[in-house]
Amino acid sequence: MPVDQLTVQDLTESALLARIFPRLHHSPGVLLGPGDDAALIAAPDGRTLISIDTQTQDQDFRLEWRNGYRTTGYDVGWKAAAQNLSDINAMGGSATSMVVSLTLPPDTPVEWVEAFADGLTAAISGLGAPDCSVAGGDLGRGRELAVTVAVVGTLAGLAPVLRSGAKPGDIVAVSGTLGRAAAGWALLESEISLDSLSADLRILVDNQCRPLPPLLAGPLAARAGATAMLDISDGLMRDGSRLAAASRVILNFDSAALETYAATLEPAAALLGDDAMRWVLGGGEDHGLLATFPADIQLPKGFTAIGSVQAVVEPPGSGVRISGQTADTVGWDHFAD
Repeated sequence: MPVDQLTVQDLTESALLARIFPRLHHSPGVLLGPGDDAALIAAPDGRTLISIDTQTQDQDFRLEWRNGYRTTGYDVGWKAAAQNLSDINAMGGSATSMVVSLTLPPDTPVEWVEAFADGLTAAISGLGAPDCSVAGGDLGRGRELAVTVAVVGTLAGLAPVLRSGAKPGDIVAVSGTLGRAAAGWALLESEISLDSLSADLRILVDNQCRPLPPLLAGPLAARAGATAMLDISDGLMRDGSRLAAASRVILNFDSAALETYAATLEPAAALLGDDAMRWVLGGGEDHGLLATFPADIQLPKGFTAIGSVQAVVEPPGSGVRISGQTADTVGWDHFAD
């Protein structure tokens, strides 16, 4: 049977793994990789960061979108790596290894699975995590595609940057993009044909399917003295409220600073009849960093000031303002209808 017609039900688990393993990224930090019951990973710092995340078909991605885009295995592999690497980055660390659990319907094309492995490896290398190996994982059958990635990282001697350290007087800053992945999602869910999109709009689709977390920014922020930090996965307002609640402060975002991010999204907003600022405030999955820094230090490369930390507050309350005004805590909620 031609390889492009093979599905996972045509192969044994061992045969499918034999196609996947050569495509995975390896580095010296993994002392024993795929092939045994567990991987063996070096931990020279004596401490280990660990995070886990899942993508599920029709909840986190669609195989076929309304505008005609077809999600590739490469897309899903890239995004699975990116969103998990970003969590380690948000603690000020660097990823050293990951394990992957992949649930596949029987009719999944083998070439889709191979492309998934290629996307995983491409994101690890391309986003700036060359020391991260895919150390192993699990394959299983199911009714829908699901990908779970657990990633391990090192602090390399640094203190972890928590959500709870922001202080009144600190500068609030972001690294990475805001709203672009949300604009891409809106384009994917629209009736506007993919083929009709300009190159600039098509890049927004790519930002949703293959996000670009700034993986060098986390350790830079830690070394520069960041007082608090987190990954922006569920939207600036929702994630900002989490940081504010953990630190028991008010984050006051500067509306003029946020307008600069919205301005780049206006062509997409005009095309869809949507609000670019809504994407900036509530759109997740860009996987940038939201961080706070003492006011007397120079922001590290890649960070842009968007506000300040104000008075200490007692929960409950979002603790987030825009130019001093209370705003709705918009953003992604995994359990909302």
